Amino acid sequence: MELEIISVGEYKIRVYTLVTILIIFLITKLILWLIKKTVFRKGKFRKLDKGTAYALFQIVRYVIWVIAIGFILETIGVKVTVLIAGSAALLVGIGLGLQQTFNDVISGIILLSEQSIRIDDVLEIDGDIVKIQSIGLRTSKGLNTNDISIIIPNSLITTNKVINWSHQTKKTRFRVDVGVAYGSDVDLVIRILEESAFEHPDISNRELTEARLVNFGNSSLDFQVLFFSKNIFRINKVKSDIRRIINQKFAENRIAIPFPQMDLHFKSNHTNLFKEDK
Repeated sequence: MELEIISVGEYKIRVYTLVTILIIFLITKLILWLIKKTVFRKGKFRKLDKGTAYALFQIVRYVIWVIAIGFILETIGVKVTVLIAGSAALLVGIGLGLQQTFNDVISGIILLSEQSIRIDDVLEIDGDIVKIQSIGLRTSKGLNTNDISIIIPNSLITTNKVINWSHQTKKTRFRVDVGVAYGSDVDLVIRILEESAFEHPDISNRELTEARLVNFGNSSLDFQVLFFSKNIFRINKVKSDIRRIINQKFAENRIAIPFPQMDLHFKSNHTNLFKEDK
């Protein structure tokens, strides 16, 4: 156990040093495994949902690993307090060079502790719909509606305007806009719009589904149908299905969807030009 493996100046690494490091590593892994089993065990913490449990575990995991690394450095013979004090200037330089990285890390700590964003939340970031799969210390991983994984810097979530469709409730109100030709039966159009939304299986609270005449447009009467749905992540597919139903019912009832038109009137000045020439 006293056999020296590596010797650099005053620092000597013996067999028992490696054994101690291995024991610290295994104990750390065991503690994290026990905490994970406890936090995610069903019925153990009934007040914690999946997102809250994940955030709690991530914070505890980072803290335990920092403590474990400190013990490993002390075991090797490196004084952590002296190391931090002696490398203060170096840390300042590194901090300036890695300012954005530290910004992302601090943002990750904020996300995990504040829990404004959780696992399985559906976010709208820069016009893209993303379902959060994991929240790391520097980046978060999400899945967009095209089933493509996206790596998102945490600072992008904390510093920009982000819409969390899952923050308050599991179902959200959406709308589909449509215009019909002037002269159409308004009551019939409203009934068709509501029936079209009713027919989709992903619509919730059907009694709250409502169609409205919202505006007199330049070329059309503008309507919108509002509905609630739990299928937030795939809502574009739901809207597409509802539009197809609306188009079919409009065709059956001979209701036209107009397109913008412009009438041009030309006034001839040939007579005036002829008089000026004389």
